Amino acid sequence: MAIKTRRVVTGHDKNGKAICLSDGYATNILQRPARPGVTLTNLWQTTTTPAEFDGAEETVDGPFVLHPPPLGTVFRVIEFAPEDSEVMKTLDGKTAFADMGASSNIVEGARHPFMHRTNSVDYAVILKGEIYMLMDDEDVLLKTGDTVIQRGTNHAWSNRGTETCMIAFILIDGVDKIDNPDR
Repeated sequence: MAIKTRRVVTGHDKNGKAICLSDGYATNILQRPARPGVTLTNLWQTTTTPAEFDGAEETVDGPFVLHPPPLGTVFRVIEFAPEDSEVMKTLDGKTAFADMGASSNIVEGARHPFMHRTNSVDYAVILKGEIYMLMDDEDVLLKTGDTVIQRGTNHAWSNRGTETCMIAFILIDGVDKIDNPDR
């Protein structure tokens, strides 16, 4: 079940005065049977750099996509319920990520079914609980208040505890300069 996330969006009125344009619960939520126990809630996205702040309409009412748009960002919260290791053995990461247009991001033959890599720089803040960030060969335990700067590396998230973990993410479109020197 998704935790209700209040989202307040500011802007300016016709006279240039700062106002709240909207104040309500986020509604762009993704839950899927192919990835049980995980809920993603998109809060905002930008499609340009620099980001447009005046005149921008609602930005997260379209399809739920893993990646930020080219030259853009995504701000989302993800809830990870505790994993059942027996259930995890039966899951297919490609199917789960296909729901977000990202089946090709799954790392084949990895030690976790949801090991993936994106072409983005992701800032993450653990808001509640604890979770393991799995890298190719190491596990890093993260707890409430910890932060991660994920820089286009293979990774997966594994909640081995007994409580739901909640993480805020800001994904920023990125490029691997080694593979794409001209971009």
